[in-house]
Amino acid sequence: MQRMTRLLSSTAAAPGLRSIESSRLRSRNERWFASLILLLRAYSKLVHFDRYLARQAFASLHNEVGTYPVARTPAQPDYTDQVCRAVDMACIWYWKEVLCLQRSATTVCLLRRVGVPAQMVVGVQQTPFKSHAWVEVEGHVVNDKPYMRDLYTVLDVC
Repeated sequence: MQRMTRLLSSTAAAPGLRSIESSRLRSRNERWFASLILLLRAYSKLVHFDRYLARQAFASLHNEVGTYPVARTPAQPDYTDQVCRAVDMACIWYWKEVLCLQRSATTVCLLRRVGVPAQMVVGVQQTPFKSHAWVEVEGHVVNDKPYMRDLYTVLDVC
């Protein structure tokens, strides 16, 4: 990088090239910082929803997710993937196992915060009995396998 900087400063068009290179670095640093902030928000939400699960306050968790407002500003096209990656990374660093309900509630709130109309879906399988939660945006599963609706009977969408 230092060699590139020296090379740019020695050319006649150095001021223009230097500003292009510095803007690339700045945008890379800004993207990294934004990713870090998103990761910290995801981790914070995981802690928040873990408190509901520890108290077995499922109705309160459902109510909070269901009433969480969708921001009026339109989201960036790739923001859904960024949020899902941040939540996955926060789950890796979480100190205990993250349940699907906690993970899905976190993802829905973070997506709604930026204007993505996400919904948390809770489903059940009868034999063997299992329940599962996942996130959908416009009918497409975004944080799990795309065939979740085929495996589970939907109980609730919020």
